[in-house]
Parts: sequence; structure tokens; C-alpha cells
Amino acid sequence: MTALPAKVTVYEVGPRDGLQNEPGTVPTAIKVALVDRLAAAGLTYVETTSFVSPKWVPQMADNAAVMAAIARKSGVAYPVLTPNLKGAEAALAAGAQVFAVFGAASEAFSQKNTNCSIAESIERFRPVMDLARAHDIPVRGYVSCVVGCPYEGDIAPEKVAEVTARLFDIGVCEVSLGDTIGVGTPNRIQAMLEAVTRVAPVDRLAIHCHDTYGQALANIYAALQAGVAVVDSSVAGLGGCPYAKGASGNVATEDVLYMLHGLGIDTGVDLGAVVDTAWFISDALGRPPASRVARALRANRKSN
Repeated sequence: MTALPAKVTVYEVGPRDGLQNEPGTVPTAIKVALVDRLAAAGLTYVETTSFVSPKWVPQMADNAAVMAAIARKSGVAYPVLTPNLKGAEAALAAGAQVFAVFGAASEAFSQKNTNCSIAESIERFRPVMDLARAHDIPVRGYVSCVVGCPYEGDIAPEKVAEVTARLFDIGVCEVSLGDTIGVGTPNRIQAMLEAVTRVAPVDRLAIHCHDTYGQALANIYAALQAGVAVVDSSVAGLGGCPYAKGASGNVATEDVLYMLHGLGIDTGVDLGAVVDTAWFISDALGRPPASRVARALRANRKSN
């Protein structure tokens, strides 16, 4: 067997990527409590909010209020999405210490998502990068549709590598590779990573899987075998993609933790506390968690 990483960083995206598409407005106090609970559970990266126009993402209109109210914990980073200079300036004013920018490996998806080409989207990030550099703020890059696109179909691994290289060229510290519509299978994830690791070091890559076809955990395992040691996930399996029709939520943090701990991999995260948090946010949203682990562990507790 291929050696797996001894330690994996679980990068929590639920408060931002998970909640952004909720149809009803989630109260600011609930968002703040969610972030604080996740940090208390041992997650060292909790993506907190998005500094985008409330016209496009009304759920994130309270971004500054959330940033002001969270109980910042030592050793925890609270990244925020900053798609343009205006958003980055607002994030800086709100005390953000980690920025994130979004690109895509699909031209059609880029046009639908940002109304510009891949090349144009990366050029738009340059002022964000300049501001971040001036304030010693690390910037994470995301690449969407690394396996398939709802508009273009299959995406060539070489295209993903090309976009990843461009993001590193402008100065991002890490690139998260997203199977946005969840069509990947382990062999396709491995082929994509083989191409990307020819242009980027594996220790600066993360994997971001959606579970549309039930393949997320298998795909994450394939990424671990390739040496990736940062895994994005969303508490309770919250989230989807507004530009990817039919894409179900992100893989649940609890499900990822259960697998990683079962493999003997250190995460530093308290699974029980994350399960409690999954039920907290799910109760607030009025539905059960998408996570099988969250449901199973609650059933076990009730039966014992």
C-alpha cells in the first residue's frame, strides 16, 4: 500500500461555502456560534464568510458583523473569500488575516461564475494579491471543476495543472482542487493530481470534494495516496454550488474525520464535538445533517 500522510489538516468550509446557498437568511448569531464551535472542536482553519456583493450572495451580507463577533482562538485561522479588490479591502477592514480567491479549470464555468475568462479572472486577483502582500496576508487559491464541468463535461488534467500554475505564479500559498459537481472517481482524481504535481509541490495542494455521486471519501483517499495532506470539508455536509446544477453538498467533516481517524491519521480534531456542531447547525436550519456519521453516532448515543 502507498504510505498515507501521518497528519492531515481538515480545512472547514461550512460557515462560508456551506451556508452561502441556504435559501433562508441564517441569523448572524447562529453563524458566529457555528464558527466558534468548530474552532473549539480543534479545527485550525474555519472559513468564516465571504466579502462579495450582497446582491450576488445575500447570505453573506453580514460578513463584517460575523468577523467582529467571533471569538478568535489562538492557533486558528479564519479565512474569507475575497474575489476582488473591493472585497479584499472590506475584509482587511474587518480584521481578516487569510484571504481566498476562486478560479476554474473550465472556461464555461468561469464565464457563468465570474462573467469573465479564466485568464481575466486571474488578472482580477492581482490587486488582491498586492494588497495581501502589503499586509503579510496569505492567500489561498481555489480551482473549481477539476474533473468535470456542468457545461463542458470532462476537464483535461493538463488544464487543471495550467490554472494551478497560474495561481502559484501570482503568489497564492496553497491551491485547493475542487471536484465541484462531484463526478470524480479515484482514478480520475489520481490522473488530475499526477498532472498538477508536475507543476506544483504536493504539500501546497488541498482536495475539495463534493459527494454528488457518493464518491467523495474514495476520492479523498486517492488524494491521500498521492500525498495530499489538506482536505476541505463542510460540517453536516452543508453546501453545494449555485452555478453547478444538481451538485449536492460538500463532503461532511464528520465523515472525513471518521475515515481519517480509522486510518490512524492524526487530525487534532474532536469528532464528537464536530458531530454535536453538525446537529446544532442542522437543527437551526430545520433538517437533519447530510452526514451519515452524524446520524449514526447520535443513534448510537440514544441506544446506549
